[in-house]
Amino acid sequence: MTRLRLAAIAGVGAFVGLAALSGALAAGPGPLGVTIDNFSYSPPNLTVAAGTTVTWTNDDDIPHTVRAVDGSFHSKAMDTSDSYSFTFTKPGVYSYFCSIHPKMVGKVVVK
Repeated sequence: MTRLRLAAIAGVGAFVGLAALSGALAAGPGPLGVTIDNFSYSPPNLTVAAGTTVTWTNDDDIPHTVRAVDGSFHSKAMDTSDSYSFTFTKPGVYSYFCSIHPKMVGKVVVK
């Protein structure tokens, strides 16, 4: 193949990839997950668009909670495999912790 033809093929591939990406972005925010395991939230910091629902799932062997420092959300104690979801409607920074194990911390940034 000639270089010109290879460049044209690469350009079409890049265009198709960008079109797929822009379609996914235009679809809007979807649910995102945080895993609780080994006394930590993973990922510990998450950036989302307003309107996004975040679900925390406890994969640890002991109960944990998710409690916003500002009191805007608070889960019940979650046993293994339990989950809690919250939809972030307003931009801001939401720091949270486990009320049973306060050294467990995380943060959601809503844009």
